[in-house]
Amino acid sequence: MTGPSAGQRQTLRHRVAGLYRGTSQRARRFRYGLIGFDVLTVLIIVVTQPLPPSPVIVVVDLIIGLLVLADVSARTWIEPRPWRHLVRPSTLVDLAVVVSLLLAAVLPANLAFLRVLRLLRLLQSYQVLRDLRRETAFFRRNEDVIVSTITLVVFIFVVTAMVFALQHDINPAINSYLDALYFTVTTLTTTGFGDITLTGAGGRLLAVIIMVVGVALFLRLIQTVFRPRKVRHACQSCGLSRHDLDAVHCKHCGETLHIQTEGES
Repeated sequence: MTGPSAGQRQTLRHRVAGLYRGTSQRARRFRYGLIGFDVLTVLIIVVTQPLPPSPVIVVVDLIIGLLVLADVSARTWIEPRPWRHLVRPSTLVDLAVVVSLLLAAVLPANLAFLRVLRLLRLLQSYQVLRDLRRETAFFRRNEDVIVSTITLVVFIFVVTAMVFALQHDINPAINSYLDALYFTVTTLTTTGFGDITLTGAGGRLLAVIIMVVGVALFLRLIQTVFRPRKVRHACQSCGLSRHDLDAVHCKHCGETLHIQTEGES
């Protein structure tokens, strides 16, 4: 029994590439399916993060890990330079998630670092955003707010997982995932009630990171939400890429702009 010929492999590769990059209705449905899968895996990982390991969770982790591995393999296969694709940050993140999910399924203990590593899948939100930006006008119009929100949410859940994993066994104040989430949110909003504090040198260092990075991200989100909306359109003369919604001339150089609108007044 012989395997597929070189011509058959090339045809299959062309068909797979068409699904990932094509413009047909079938390709669009396939990419929307990938977006739905990415969103679903993020939700599952966030929901199961604080739960104790169980046979059901192990099976779900295994299935997600194999599906993500299949997606990474397909994307790498259709690339002209597969090795360059493998060393991209997004690909390395997906491979790290695959390793964490598959190891969690075969190891007798669900190690804390594996549970934190799984949350790297949240970074796939940016890939989802890129695909939706290409597919829908709504995401193009509200890109800044959505990106800032996703960045803040990713930071909150990753840091909460780290707080829970590193402090649960040594800090009597961190008894549940909700305690860790409560500490993270009160810290980055500078509320700081003081009823929960992190212990040890590692805990204090983590608290400093939350205060410095988290507060900056939170303020960035607030700034993005309340500042006047802008439209992205590169000026042909000076290159300024953000303008008022009703701009006719570039504020930087005075060049006449030709911004596409949807007919709104």
